[in-house]
Parts: sequence; C-alpha cells; structure tokens
Amino acid sequence: MGKGTFEVQTQGRGTTDVTAEVQRAVTESGVADGLCNVFLHHTSASLILCENADPDVRRDLETFFSRLVPDGAPMFVHDAEGPDDMSAHVRTILTTSSLNVPVREGRLALGTWQGIYVWEHRHQPHRRRVTVTVIGV
Repeated sequence: MGKGTFEVQTQGRGTTDVTAEVQRAVTESGVADGLCNVFLHHTSASLILCENADPDVRRDLETFFSRLVPDGAPMFVHDAEGPDDMSAHVRTILTTSSLNVPVREGRLALGTWQGIYVWEHRHQPHRRRVTVTVIGV
C-alpha cells in the first residue's frame, strides 16, 4: 500500500492534466496489481477521467457546464466569493471529488485515450491538493 499527496496550480476555470503525478504515486507505492484512489480536497474543483487526445472534448464540457450551471444565476443565494462561487460548488457535486483506477503491472490501467484531470470551476487560479492512495500487491 502507498499514499502520496501533491498540489496542483490551476490557471483558473479549465482542466489540468495530473495523470503523470498520479502514475508517479503508483510507481512509488511499489504496488504491481491493485487499485488507485485519487481524492481532491476541495469543494469548487473536481476530478474527471476524460479524453486526453483532443482538448476540444474538455472545452466542449466547459461549454456544456456553462449552460447547465451558469455563474451568478439568480436562483443561487450563496455568493460569498463572487458570482462563480455557488456554480463552482454545483459543478463539483455533479462531477466527482474522487476516482478509482485499476493498477496492472505497476501502471494505471487507463484506456488509450483516457487521462486524469483536475477540473477547476473557479475563474481565479488556485492551488489544489490531491491525495493518491494505492492498495494491492
């Protein structure tokens, strides 16, 4: 079993690829076969397992979520940190704060076109903390 924590500096709303950092934690764990849990310690950013070849996929997801959960919507009361405050929380709840990925032969068993991303839902850049826990043999 192994565990590691790292920080990600986001550039504001959008995605940051963390696949390499998660793989590094898997490698350092020494686990050959098992399960990797990735957990994001925040309520206004999320984790996604997404297409890694064409950035248009992540751009289209952002467009979709902008329509689904608009910033500053009049239905939201919570706006302590600005018009993107509550919409960021809703986006996080609609996605996820943790992912599980199988580990095979010491590698993340991702599909050919899959990557792990932190999806920042706030407009301002933030430092985000990620914990990776690997269990297995």
